[in-house]
Amino acid sequence: MGFYEQEISKIFRIIIKGIEQQRRTDTIAKILILTFNDDEEKAIEKVLSVLSDEIGLEAVKPVTSSVLSFPGLEIKLYQRRVLRDGEDVPLTRLEYGTLAYLASSPGRVFTQEQIFQAVWDMDSDSCHSSVVNVIYNLRKKIEADSRNPVYIKTLLGVGYKFDMQSSGG
Repeated sequence: MGFYEQEISKIFRIIIKGIEQQRRTDTIAKILILTFNDDEEKAIEKVLSVLSDEIGLEAVKPVTSSVLSFPGLEIKLYQRRVLRDGEDVPLTRLEYGTLAYLASSPGRVFTQEQIFQAVWDMDSDSCHSSVVNVIYNLRKKIEADSRNPVYIKTLLGVGYKFDMQSSGG
């Protein structure tokens, strides 16, 4: 194990010792959720393999893929990148969040309120124009023809969906 892995191992041992002490006095279960980039994840996997012999750790892997691929469009979730026909598409935080939210559940219809709450992370009675503007700008960036969208469809009076059939998925 390298220096980086040894230092992480020390930190984990301190955390684990605290969890073990708490476990003796408290029956409430604790969950530790960690996220890492690819390099950090490899180091953590090494540390966890060494520590797994010492205590029982249950790793929970995310169900979603790190890349959402559709014909002509690729969304790299861990890198927060979008590629259209292999070219990077610069998106704002709200555009990226909206696209990732819709594309993570292809075919599912979301209301403007649902999109606003999930992406903006707040409640609002006046979310209509915000969501409409972000969808409009997003379509200009990812659709070949924003007036005839292939990926993000509008269901009048209902909301929006990421359309798998039209995108060829």
